[in-house]
Amino acid sequence: MKFFVYHTPELTPTDTTPDCAVVIDVLRATTTIATALNSGAEAVQAFSDINLLMNVSEQWDANQRIRAGERGGKQVEGCDMGNSPLLCTPETVQGKRLFLSTTNGTRALQAVENAPLVVTAAQVNRHTVVEYLKTQKPETVWLVGSGWEGSYSLEDTVCAGAVLQPFYQDNSDIVGNDECLGAISLYSQWQDRLVELFTQASHGKRLERLALHEDLEYCAKTDILDVLPKQSEKGVLKAS
Repeated sequence: MKFFVYHTPELTPTDTTPDCAVVIDVLRATTTIATALNSGAEAVQAFSDINLLMNVSEQWDANQRIRAGERGGKQVEGCDMGNSPLLCTPETVQGKRLFLSTTNGTRALQAVENAPLVVTAAQVNRHTVVEYLKTQKPETVWLVGSGWEGSYSLEDTVCAGAVLQPFYQDNSDIVGNDECLGAISLYSQWQDRLVELFTQASHGKRLERLALHEDLEYCAKTDILDVLPKQSEKGVLKAS
């Protein structure tokens, strides 16, 4: 296995696809996706375009859908909820499809949707992703951070490091680019202080200004969900 870390979807190669792509948007899309599926959502369907989300979701029974739209950390007008994992309770999402569009994470999913295997990772389901990769042993793995509007984000890189660390401990030859070592180093330094790191990160500060500190604390929890969001068709993630 060879791992490659790309800090944003814009940095992924355009002339090839990996055997497996792992999309990461810790604050907050992939944390929300994992939490919704763990709470019994039928699926999460991701859109980079909010208008397309509205049009496609309109074809679903209103009782079987939840429109979750976020831009700049705030809920999009006309949606049922924003991008908070804390809202994805079993009472709210059980048996429903979550139609999700966010500032960054859904763009990252779109960038790698043609890979034969696409899964999402966050701190909350890190262990499940690691175990899946150990079982499947894909030859090439891209860990794709979502960043913030095309720029680097600490929280996605530290999660990539959290996924990489157990593989690197067993075999340092898994490193495919320098970004892998940077991610591992970041996680090694901050793994016991993730809330502190998140509050210092630019997007964490943005969420703090929106009084979403509880979201930050939840997104920093590691290995609390035994769920693997996996692409079943382009843009659609189901629990695996």
